[in-house]
Order: sequence, then structure tokens, then C-alpha cells
Amino acid sequence: MPDPLTTAIADLLRTAEGDATSASSAETLAGARRRLDEPLRVAIAGKVKAGKSTLLNALLGETLAATDAGECTRIITWYRRAERPEVLVQPRTGPARARPFDRSGGALEVDLGGLAAADVDHLDIGWPTHRLADLTLIDTPGIASLSTDLSAETYRALAPDDDRPAQADAVLYLLRHAHASDVRFLESFQDDDLAHGTSINAVGVLGRADEIGSCTPDALEVARRVGERYQHDPRLRRLCPVIVPVSGLLGLAGETLREPEHRALRELAEAPVGEVTSLLLTADRFAHRPSSLPVTETDREHLLERLGLFGVRLAVDLIRTGRARSATDLKAELITRSGLSQLRGVLLVQFTRRARILKARSALAALGGVLAAGGVRATDALRARSEEVATQAHEFIEVRVLNQLRSGELEVSEERAVELERLLGALGHDAATRLGVPADTTPEELRRLCTEASARWRRLAQHPMSDRGVQVAAAVATRSLEGMLAEVKR
Repeated sequence: MPDPLTTAIADLLRTAEGDATSASSAETLAGARRRLDEPLRVAIAGKVKAGKSTLLNALLGETLAATDAGECTRIITWYRRAERPEVLVQPRTGPARARPFDRSGGALEVDLGGLAAADVDHLDIGWPTHRLADLTLIDTPGIASLSTDLSAETYRALAPDDDRPAQADAVLYLLRHAHASDVRFLESFQDDDLAHGTSINAVGVLGRADEIGSCTPDALEVARRVGERYQHDPRLRRLCPVIVPVSGLLGLAGETLREPEHRALRELAEAPVGEVTSLLLTADRFAHRPSSLPVTETDREHLLERLGLFGVRLAVDLIRTGRARSATDLKAELITRSGLSQLRGVLLVQFTRRARILKARSALAALGGVLAAGGVRATDALRARSEEVATQAHEFIEVRVLNQLRSGELEVSEERAVELERLLGALGHDAATRLGVPADTTPEELRRLCTEASARWRRLAQHPMSDRGVQVAAAVATRSLEGMLAEVKR
């Protein structure tokens, strides 16, 4: 059953659609209304060679997106759930066309039907997988590319335009090092009156995490420490306070590990330690150096392509030490150690559970764009109604207070700022995350914590010596806690 916020926005869009001054404005509004009932759209963005397509494949649990520099990697590609495999090519002008595809080489190869990549707006790939039940994933060309056209494509798709809303509701942004171009992109993605620099719709991913630590045994731990440092960078924290280190290649290998690959890794683990260690000093040695080991150079090169040097070292160690006694054990270990499981948890908390507010935000942003372009009659009345919906929705109020907190407008102690940020849902939407307790905390304990915190923040809201802005923020936190309490009591 639709919630009051979604219903109010759908009614508003329906009214605006009836008052549209052109067919294109009416279709934009109708599309925004349809998005309210569709799965959340999450884009995967980042610089060239950040590992976007590999991460997408890992999240899907199978290789669909091409990871080489082919024609289709230059095109924005949507992956959505469908009853059967299908590929639609959406040209920049004209209707979408169903096109044949081939998967004999692993990733999908799409026949564009004579169209150049520059003539295609996006590819729409439907695939029968439960991994796309709640999310539509959007793969994008790299930003800061040598080709300015490719960078522009990503900005065009994800940043709202005067006559076109952003295609994505949220973004997974892959970082290697925090450059100015990364900050600029995140700011452009969130540059509207509803979000205005808030971070509810962005999660940072420290991609290719094994390479950050130079493929040493503690590489993922090094990446974790780098991620924590980034999370405390004021520029990035304002835009994406959650940053997860992930090795997409390792996660994908875990999801798709084949029996012959496991057998080859086991043979390496059972071979003389000194000879294997010598081979694993460098990638070139492992792939090409002659050896008496039962694993051929061709098989070693394949393992290197599938797991990377760090992944091969890790898999051999897991098997040798008995921590992975079967192919199933090894797959589970690789997925967990890659950071993929943690990222899926973050996606659930940050995006899936707050899909309603993220889609509502996108819908109101689309309406605002049409109104600004003069695409609707009675613009003033519709704008007033839109502002009323955004002002009264508690979730949007939380976003505004979060923005004030991160911009330094609220003068609160560091300890209170950390708690307020958490209570307002910056790190997750569920009660346990907001209260800063483990996910398995009992309902009775959650109710107790909600009651205590609510009383504490209510006193601050009513204290005569509190700054006016702090009083408002405390009242918002109190309302959030009351909502959590009601939810936990169900």
C-alpha cells in the first residue's frame, strides 16, 4: 500500500501532467510518476579503470558487463530484472529497439544495429536474477576520461538538467584517491534544492582495494584504514560519509568460481611451498615462468585474470591452512574478504530501506525541473504545493538538518553531533543503526534506548539556553526517535 508521501507526490505529478504545455513535459512528469513504483535506480560511477563494471558483475553474481575497452563500455547501460533475457537499444532520437546479443565469450556483446556508440542514449538490459529485484543498476562511462564526451555522458545521465531529470536515485561512487574531480562529480549529482550537498543518496566504494595495499597479505586491511581516513575528510564526509573498501575482482571470483579453477588452486596449495611462493612474487612470474608444478602456464594466466595476484595468494593460503576445505568454503571466504558482503549490507541499509524517500526526492526534483523550464501552466500553485510536500515530510526535514550539521551551521559538541548525525539516518535507516547498537539488539532494548534518547533530546529542544537552530534540530531528532519507537512496537 502506498505511503502518504508517495501518494501526495504522485497526485502532484498527475495534476502537473494534466497542465503540461508540451508532450515532452507531460512525458517527463509521467515518467517521474512511474519511477515511484519502480525499483530504486542506483548508478555505479567513478573514474576510468576504477573497476565499475567488475563491481557491477560482482553485485549481480555473474559476468554481464564487459570490462574491456569495447564499444559498449562507452554507453550508459541499465541492468533491470526481467522474466527473460532481453536487450533494448535506446537511440538519442526515436523509439527503443530490441537487439540480438551474444554471450559466448562471457560478457554480453550487443549488436547495435549499425548505430555508433555516440548515437545511443543508453542500453536497457533485462535479466532474470533476484539480485535486481529491488535495484536497477546503471553502469556509466568513466569521468575524467581522456574523451571529454564520455565524461559528459556520465554527468548528463546522473546530474539533473533543465529539461531532463537525473536518471539515478542514488550512486555508488568508486574512489582510488580523493581527487578534486571526485568531489566535483558528487557535488553535481547532489546539486538540487532537495538534497543540496547531503549524502543520503551516495555511498563511496574504495575500489580495487587489493591493489591499494600493493597485493600484500594485509592489503584489504590497508584499504580499510585508507577508507576510514577518507571518511574523516570533511570534503568527502559531507558528500558520502560511508566508504566501503571492496575488491570487485575477488568478489566476482568468489561468486563465479568454477570447479577446474578450485582444482588448480588446490594443486598450488599442495605443491612445495618454496616453489609456489617464488612464483607468486610477481604477476609476470606467476603467469609466464616455467615450472615443474602441475598447473600449466595457461591455467596460471587464467587464474591471474580471474582472481588477480592478491586473490591467488589468498586462495592458496586459505586452502593450505585448512580455512577453505571445499570449493563452497573458498567461494564464501573470497566473497566475505573482498568486502562484497559488507557492501551489500550497506546497500540494504543506505539505499533499499530508504528507497521511498530517495525516489520521492527524484520525483520532486523532476517536477522542479519542468516547472523551472515553464513546462506547466499554473506554475506558482504547483511550486507552492511541491514546497509544502517537501517541507512537511519528516524525511526531508531530516535531510535539511543533516546538511546544516555538516556545513557547521549547528553549534553542538562533537559527541552530540555524532549522535545527531546517526539519529537522523546518515549511516542507515533502521532503528539499530540510528541508535548505534548491533543489528541483533532485542526490540525491548531498542524501545528502552529510544525512550531514553527521546527524553534527552526533548530536554535539549526545550532548554531556554539552547540556540534556536539547535532547538529545531533536537526537536527533529525527537520526532525521529518517536517514529522509531512506534516502528519497534509493531
